Amino acid sequence: MSQEDKFGNFVLGFTVGALAGGIVSLLLAPQTGEETRQVIKEKAIELKDKSIESYEETKQRAEAAYQDALHKAEELAQLTKEKAQQVTESAKEGIEELAKEVKGAVEDNS
Repeated sequence: MSQEDKFGNFVLGFTVGALAGGIVSLLLAPQTGEETRQVIKEKAIELKDKSIESYEETKQRAEAAYQDALHKAEELAQLTKEKAQQVTESAKEGIEELAKEVKGAVEDNS
């Protein structure tokens, strides 16, 4: 399981736990309806703020992962290009050597 999956599961579990805890505390607390509504309003604002923070953190992690993947892809492309050039040079040298051998064999047979 990747770090992003673990983090997403943590955020989901945290949010569900916070909601469940908030609901239970509201139902069991001896308060008037007005006080309960005020507490609900405050908890909703807190949850909204936490959700925004979690979203921003997740967004930053995703951007960092994207940049890392992009950098690795560029490195791989450069390495592939270098290897292709090496193979081309090696093949070119092999062909030149073979051509010399063939030319020498033809001259020897003449």
